[in-house]
Amino acid sequence: EVFAHRSSSHESSPGPSAIMPKREKAAETKKVTKKEKKSDPLFQPTPRNFRIGGDIRPKRDLSRFVKWPRYVRLQRQKKILQQRLKVPPSLNQFTNTLDKNQSAELFKLLMKYQPEDAATKAERIKEAAEKVAAGEEAPEATKAPLVVKFGLKHVTYLIEQKKAKLVAIAADVEPIELVIWLPALCKKMEIPYCIVKNKARLGWIVHQKKAAVLCLTGVKKEDQHSLETLRNNFQTQYNQNVMTARKWGGGIMGLKTQAKLAKREKAVQAELAKKAQY
Repeated sequence: EVFAHRSSSHESSPGPSAIMPKREKAAETKKVTKKEKKSDPLFQPTPRNFRIGGDIRPKRDLSRFVKWPRYVRLQRQKKILQQRLKVPPSLNQFTNTLDKNQSAELFKLLMKYQPEDAATKAERIKEAAEKVAAGEEAPEATKAPLVVKFGLKHVTYLIEQKKAKLVAIAADVEPIELVIWLPALCKKMEIPYCIVKNKARLGWIVHQKKAAVLCLTGVKKEDQHSLETLRNNFQTQYNQNVMTARKWGGGIMGLKTQAKLAKREKAVQAELAKKAQY
């Protein structure tokens, strides 16, 4: 009986030869449905090869992969740190610089009172010496000309003596401790001051590479009105501005942190809204 049962089950189950034709038919139908892509004889495909010695790679911005010089990395890190960390008011006041129009007016006035450079001075002395050698009278000593004063110690002395009429301080002095106390001194002595973006621009006025601070001790009669206008503007913007002595800077997080905090705040608000329903 057992043998009969096994033989009957063996007969009823289909063998591999019976399954094979069905699979072959399915594969044939798939082949039929798939369309063959015909290549256009006019426009032949020319795939590019970007491996070594192959096609020229497309241009891309590689600045992220550049190893920048140490001074560039330091100034970038410093800028980011000043954004992230809390900056006290005495340092943060140097971010409040003159705008383009104001600085244009200031430099227009300062350029009129540029001190003479070394070449002009040598020429003047040479001419005076030639006159004396020719037997002519030596030129009379004239009053000191009205020029822009520079040098940290010299300008500090002029502010303390209340001889300075207008003071311009550079915002990017390194180290900043050299000029951090100057705004307070100007306020105490009631001398209008302003903060300019670039120490190199101040240096250019006085024929130097850079200058931390400049000041005017006086101007000609025709420039008196423009000096008074600048003095009044700077008095309002800097000397009488109480917020510069109180406002802290920095505390600006990066984009990732801002997104994370916004997401957290959204989740807290959603939780509070749920609790408010009950």
